[in-house]
Amino acid sequence: MHEPAHGTPQDGDALVIVDLQRDFLPGGALGVAKGDAVISVMNDYLALFTERHLPVFATRDWHPADHCSFVARGGPWPPHCIAGSVGAAFAEGLRLPADAVVISKATSSQKDAYSGFSATDLQARLRAAGVSRLFIGGLATDYCVLQTVKDARALGFNVVVLRDAIAAVEAKPGDGQRAIDEMRAAGATFTERSALLPY
Repeated sequence: MHEPAHGTPQDGDALVIVDLQRDFLPGGALGVAKGDAVISVMNDYLALFTERHLPVFATRDWHPADHCSFVARGGPWPPHCIAGSVGAAFAEGLRLPADAVVISKATSSQKDAYSGFSATDLQARLRAAGVSRLFIGGLATDYCVLQTVKDARALGFNVVVLRDAIAAVEAKPGDGQRAIDEMRAAGATFTERSALLPY
C-alpha cells in the first residue's frame, strides 16, 4: 500500500542507507534474495538527496572475526561483514557521495546490533545536522531496517521508509510483511520513487 511521504526531501531531512553491503547481496555470506535490486533504486534516491545538498548516512555491520552473532559463537548467522573484508564493503555500484557519513555498528565481539542507532553516534550526528525526518532504505527489511526504523521513531524522528529500496531475509515466510506492518504501527510512513522523483 502506498502512502504519501508528505512532501519531497527538504531541509531537516536525511537519507539513511542501512547495511547495503556485499555480504547481504545474492551470492554473499548472508545474501538477501533480490537485495541487489535495491542498489539502482537507492542510487536514484542518492541523486535526489545529493542534488538538494541533504545529508546522507550509511550504516554498516563491521564485525570482529569472533562476533557473537556467528554460528561458531552460538549465534544464528554465518560469518559475515567482518571488518575490513570484501564482504563488508558497500555494494558495488552504490554511488555514495564523498561526504556520506559512514556509521559502523556491531563492532564489539560481545554485542550484536541490528539498529543503526545501537551503540553508535548516529543520533548525535543527526541532531548536530539539524535533522528531524529520515528517509530509510536498505537491507534487510525484517532485521536491520526494522530495528533502525523503530529506534528512530522511539527517538522522536519522523520516518519515511523507501518501500522500493528494501528487501527481506524472510527466514520465516511473511517476515518482510510483518516488519512493514510493525514499522507502520510504530508511526513510519512509506513512499517510493514515483512519488518523489520527476522521472
